[in-house]
Amino acid sequence: MNSHRPPAIDDLAADLGNRFGQRVRRDEALADHTTLRVGGPADLWLTASTLDELIEATTMAWGHHGPVYLLGSGANMLVSDRGIRGLVLQNRCQRVTLPHTRDEVTDPPHLIVESGVILPSLSHRLAHQGLSGMEWAVGIPGTIGGAVVNNAGAYGASMADCLVRAELYSPADRQREWHLVNWFEYEYRSSRLKRLAASGARENGEQFVVLQAELGLSRKSPAEIENQMAAYNARRRATQPTGASIGSMFKNPPGDYAGRLIEAVGLKGTQIGGAQISPVHANFFVNRGEAKAADFAALIDLARETVKARFDIELELEIERIGDWGNG
Repeated sequence: MNSHRPPAIDDLAADLGNRFGQRVRRDEALADHTTLRVGGPADLWLTASTLDELIEATTMAWGHHGPVYLLGSGANMLVSDRGIRGLVLQNRCQRVTLPHTRDEVTDPPHLIVESGVILPSLSHRLAHQGLSGMEWAVGIPGTIGGAVVNNAGAYGASMADCLVRAELYSPADRQREWHLVNWFEYEYRSSRLKRLAASGARENGEQFVVLQAELGLSRKSPAEIENQMAAYNARRRATQPTGASIGSMFKNPPGDYAGRLIEAVGLKGTQIGGAQISPVHANFFVNRGEAKAADFAALIDLARETVKARFDIELELEIERIGDWGNG
C-alpha cells in the first residue's frame, strides 16, 4: 500500500467501487498514461466515458475532500516519481455533434465537442466534413478539455480563435454552466481556468471541470484542409524530435524563443539520467529510456538557471508539473 495515501482515500475508494466496480484501480502507474512515459502511481484511477460519469466521480471526490486530477491524453504534463495523491480521472468523453452539411442555418457552422476528444482525431474528422478552423491542432497530442484550459495552439492560431463557449461543471455547488469565450480571459498559453488552478482555486470553491466546448468553424474543401494539415505535419516532423516527449517545455518569452535561448547557452543535447534536451529542438525534452521525473526536473532547473544567468530572462513553464513533489 502507498504509505503517502491519506485515510480519506480509502473511504472514497469504497464509494467509487460501489458505483463503478472494478473500473476503480489503486496505485495505477501514470508512466503508462503520459506521453513522456514517466510518473509514479495514482492513489485511485478511474476512466469516465460519459459526462454523467465525469460529473459523478468528480462530485464524489469533492465530497470526500479528496484531490481529483483530470487526465486527458497525458500530454503537456510532468508527473512526479511519487505519483499523484487522490483520484486521477481519465477523461474519455468523446462525443462530437457535427452540423448537417446542407443546413444553411449552421453557416458559419458550429459543433459541440466533449472535452475528452483527442485533437488530431478531431482535426481529421472535421477535414473529412469540409470544416475548417482546427487544422492547427493536427499535431498536438492533447484533448479539447486541455486545449480550453491551456489555450493550446500552433502556427499562429489557438483555441481562443475557434472557441465560441464552453460548458463547465463546478463540484462545489454542483452546477453546470456555459460560458462565452471572453469569460476565459485567454492569454498566450494561459486562461482564467489555468490561473485559478495555479492559485489553489479548490480552497475558494472555484474548481471547474470542462465538460464540452462549442466551436465556430468555416467551410473549405476537404482537399484544401487536408493539404494544410499535411504541410503542418511535415513542418513538425522536420523541426521537432520523435519519441517520448512532453511538447514545448517553456513558453516563448516576448520577442524571443525559448529554444533559441537554451541553445545559445550551450545546453542543446544535454542529458541528465535518461532525460535529454533534444538535439533537434532545444525547447523539447525527451525520454531517452528509463528516465525519471526527477531527471526532467533537474534539466528544467538547469535550463532556467543558465538562461537567467546569461540573458536575465525567466523561462516560464508551458507544461504542468503535477503530483507529489514533497521530497523530489
